[in-house]
Amino acid sequence: MKTKIRTLLLLCAAVVGPFGSALHAKAPGSASDRAAQHRETAADRWAAETEAKMTDDERFSLIHGFMALRIPGFGDPNLVWPADVVPGAGYVPGIPRLGVPSLRETDASLGVTNPFGVRKDDTATALPAGLALGATFDPEMARRGGYLVASEARARNFNVLLGGGMNLTRDPRNGRNFEYISEDPLLSGLMGGAAIRGTQEAGVIGTAKHFALNSNETNRHTWDATIGEAALRESDLLAFQIAIETGKPGSIMCAYNLVNGAKACGNDFLLNRVLKQDWRYKGWVMSDWGAVSSADFAAKGLDQQSGDQLDKQVWFGAPLKAKLADGSFDHARLSDMVRRILRSMKAVGVTEWTAQKPVDMAGHAATALEIARRGIVLLKNDGVLPLAASARSIAVIGEKAQIGVLSGGGSSQGLPPKGWAASDPIGGAGQMGSWRIARWFAGAPTDAIAAAAPGAKVEFDPGLYPQAAAAAAARADVAIVFVNKYEVEGSDSPDLALPRGQDAIIAAVAKANPNTIVVLQTGNPVAMPWRDQVKAIVAAWYPGQEGAQAIADVLTGKVNPSGRLPITFPQSVEQLPRTTIPSFGTPENTPVSVAMTEGADVGYRWFARKGLAPMYAFGHGLSYTHFAYSGLSVSGGKTLSVKLTVRNAGPRAGADVPQLYLQTIDGVVEPRLLGFERVELAPGESRTISLAVDPRLLAKYDTATSRWQIKGGRYGVTLARSATDPVLTGSVTMTPRRFAR
Repeated sequence: MKTKIRTLLLLCAAVVGPFGSALHAKAPGSASDRAAQHRETAADRWAAETEAKMTDDERFSLIHGFMALRIPGFGDPNLVWPADVVPGAGYVPGIPRLGVPSLRETDASLGVTNPFGVRKDDTATALPAGLALGATFDPEMARRGGYLVASEARARNFNVLLGGGMNLTRDPRNGRNFEYISEDPLLSGLMGGAAIRGTQEAGVIGTAKHFALNSNETNRHTWDATIGEAALRESDLLAFQIAIETGKPGSIMCAYNLVNGAKACGNDFLLNRVLKQDWRYKGWVMSDWGAVSSADFAAKGLDQQSGDQLDKQVWFGAPLKAKLADGSFDHARLSDMVRRILRSMKAVGVTEWTAQKPVDMAGHAATALEIARRGIVLLKNDGVLPLAASARSIAVIGEKAQIGVLSGGGSSQGLPPKGWAASDPIGGAGQMGSWRIARWFAGAPTDAIAAAAPGAKVEFDPGLYPQAAAAAAARADVAIVFVNKYEVEGSDSPDLALPRGQDAIIAAVAKANPNTIVVLQTGNPVAMPWRDQVKAIVAAWYPGQEGAQAIADVLTGKVNPSGRLPITFPQSVEQLPRTTIPSFGTPENTPVSVAMTEGADVGYRWFARKGLAPMYAFGHGLSYTHFAYSGLSVSGGKTLSVKLTVRNAGPRAGADVPQLYLQTIDGVVEPRLLGFERVELAPGESRTISLAVDPRLLAKYDTATSRWQIKGGRYGVTLARSATDPVLTGSVTMTPRRFAR
């Protein structure tokens, strides 16, 4: 399919409000509109003029690049690196005679990475997990995080950030969920788009990945996700669509897996039809590293082969040149590929870098701390938290709690300024086996808790034996058990259980001490057979380099917890759409076709549709104060709009996240998050907030007409504390409506 660069912007772009909902189009002709139009038009013009001056060899040099790592046994040891290579994820040479810079790419989902320590003594801020960021329900924090990582990348001369993980967390056993944001398309789209926007404000090209349906790591190169078009448009694709509209990423990275029988990086429907035709995306599509298996992928929408030495050959080199020569590949498509890359370079500003002010690492550490604080979710509290000042002794129990906090693994693994406190080379079979190294960031929870509670004696036990842990707990007023579940790219967990006998440790401690608190350092939900035996449960996720301090601040009440779950915690795997992971345990790259039977009903929507009660619902999170809602008013029109008042009815300052859900259409269950806003309030303070809902959240996608359709009827909504905790209800009659985007 031939595609052409579009040179005109949409005249009406959606404006995203605090709830993440489309409000109204900007008034045409405003100063900001004119400035944006000028930048976009200038980028289009420069890309077209520059590409026209290129030779075909120069064009081909821009559409593939190599992984810039010198590791024994990896890649071509005789490959001559240009002088401006920065060792890292990838490199694409520039064209100096035309002012085209090289592309210098770094993995950076949770901070600028330094794989295998290739850049000696180079450290960078390590942010909390993507799920922790999602738990903040705070797009501004996402924007700040994106800007932070990009500014550190730019200081190292990287100009492409390979972050932007947008995949919905369809399976809570997925080993890469900790990099992603949530199970909901609105939350993921808004948070992901804000992070991309922050990245590009720093003058670094942002990406959104992995397009699309990269829902599991098991056999990720041969996993074929099958799903209907409408369901896909209403779920994973909607998350990407919102992120692209709000963040305008310079590049999209396609996924390893197949979607409906075709590899994602050679998927004509995803890349040509949806992304470039329907959404009018103007940037370029890069492959994931090792995801290209044919030169034909170029005709199917892929613009650039990345990490080409991980593929069987440089498909976008000699094989594609041969197709150009024999006429089976169109020269106009080659020009389109190049222009898309050039356009993003110009639009983001990497063609015109000027001196950057020094990076404020102390300020970045403070941002990492704030994200961790806001992302911690208080799941349960039977009055034991915040820790009472009268506690004279505290037992801290759990692996490595005396030295650091756990991090997720794989290509997102960071090396923070204080370094790793410990590394555990777990290993394993397969391509990613060498990446399976559990690491703990320096900064001990025991030290942070002792500093936050100076009047208490803190005793540590490693949690190796139930009897020893129980003895330590029995000697203390309060017992805090840190439990760990390591997740890593390339591997899924077979179930939701905590590994290495940690359930037995918790049960023994809870029996020995009635004031037991559990702190979860996990990249996913976990089973909790001991849930009713403990007084409090705190989800800290992988909390990043400042995690110990953030956890101590929440436990002791210095910080009032405000995180909300971005992913449903099921009672057991029996509640999931697939009780076992298809093909789990088979040899790597075993072909498997997986019917996504849940369709668009991901996470809380699946639970609502099936009438299942989760252990902890999407959006759930407790506080040390109490919030009251009142005055809900609902109105219709082209979309649904609401107004409500939130009041802090408790004794402490805190932040709440009121959530608006669609519940029913004409009495039929149709659950979906419609909007949210994080609101900080002093005791007794009230605030009235308004929201206009993105109409796509009220609609179904009609594949026959390729349009969204709002059905006429009565729409029931709830203002809620979580997906299963409604407070106020309302309804409105909506008139039928069809629209394209």
